[in-house]
Amino acid sequence: MKRIQLVLNAGSATLKFECFSLEHAEPEALVRGLIDGVGKAQATIKLKTPAGETLVQRPLADSSHASALRAVFELARERDWGLEAVVHRVVHGGALFDGPVVLDDAKIARLRELAPLAPLHQPVALAAIEAVSEVAPGVVQIACFDTAFHIPQDPLATRFGLARRWHDAGVRRYGFHGLSYAAIARKLPGVLGAEEAEKRVVVMHLGSGSSACAIHRRQSVASSMGFSAVDGLMMGTRPGNLDPEVILYWIEHEQMSLADIRAEIYKQGGLLGVSGGLSSDMRELIDNPHPHAQEAVALFCYRAAREIGALAVQLGGIDHLVFTAGIGERSARVRARIVERLAWLGLKLDQDANQQDEACISTPDSSRGVWVIRTDEEGEMARQTRHLLQQNPAG
Repeated sequence: MKRIQLVLNAGSATLKFECFSLEHAEPEALVRGLIDGVGKAQATIKLKTPAGETLVQRPLADSSHASALRAVFELARERDWGLEAVVHRVVHGGALFDGPVVLDDAKIARLRELAPLAPLHQPVALAAIEAVSEVAPGVVQIACFDTAFHIPQDPLATRFGLARRWHDAGVRRYGFHGLSYAAIARKLPGVLGAEEAEKRVVVMHLGSGSSACAIHRRQSVASSMGFSAVDGLMMGTRPGNLDPEVILYWIEHEQMSLADIRAEIYKQGGLLGVSGGLSSDMRELIDNPHPHAQEAVALFCYRAAREIGALAVQLGGIDHLVFTAGIGERSARVRARIVERLAWLGLKLDQDANQQDEACISTPDSSRGVWVIRTDEEGEMARQTRHLLQQNPAG
């Protein structure tokens, strides 16, 4: 029987998962899958090899989290895989959790306390944790946190200009997408070389959720996201930086409820809002000639370039720029439009390399390297949790 760990990334209506073998020193991806429609009228499960070959695609009779996980566990049993642990991506660990932890009742209670700080993401992770407890009560469960990578930041990078009591109460900058940035930091020596990997790097995680991170000596120095995952760059449906007076205006003059405001800033802004409701998908907007679509793309790129400049100041300069995640890895046109705004830094793009999504997309005479590096959040979670599995064997 092959020993495996199951890595889960729960969304509001999706459950992404990946199975890793524990038979070798490094995690070996066996299969990855997606359950779409969790909690909806109809859910489907898709299972693929790491190379993308479809192994399973079928509907589920029940779309609950528990039923979805039963389907995943059944797929493992069919392959004679022994489940050692389930690893969860948890967006918010606050300032408390600086690395992965084995979950128990006390730690789960702390995660519930943090749910108001990540209302879009934390509840679905907790639902997945509860579902695993229901379906496989004896299995070891581990949480990996998107905030943990940013904990080493200087206190100045975490503080708002508010009364000290608010910082003490947890109203501070946390930063997110930390598992993605940790994966990139791990890969830097193999891509840039050992010496260059320790220099000043700005990483752009561009996808439906987007952020930027300043990294030096492969540690987080500053991040565009702050108290919540709605801050910083413009995203698919989130506006990013927003003057708080806008929210006060909505309450006082538009009589908007908290639910209305939450929907506005989490689900109706960003690319979707600026495009006039055309789409939240960059792939659709960039090919759409409608002026609103083109303005949404332009604003996305403008905001990204502006953030790179701000992070360069916090680093005292920049030696390398890295693009990652869905848009960052696959949209040559978005990368080109962002780098165009950074000509003052001496960045020069190799157009052919950029079109081919090659690892290095800057010219030899560019003053700084520009790179495309594939993120691997699930693989990073598998790596981070190995030592915990040795300390907490199943059974």
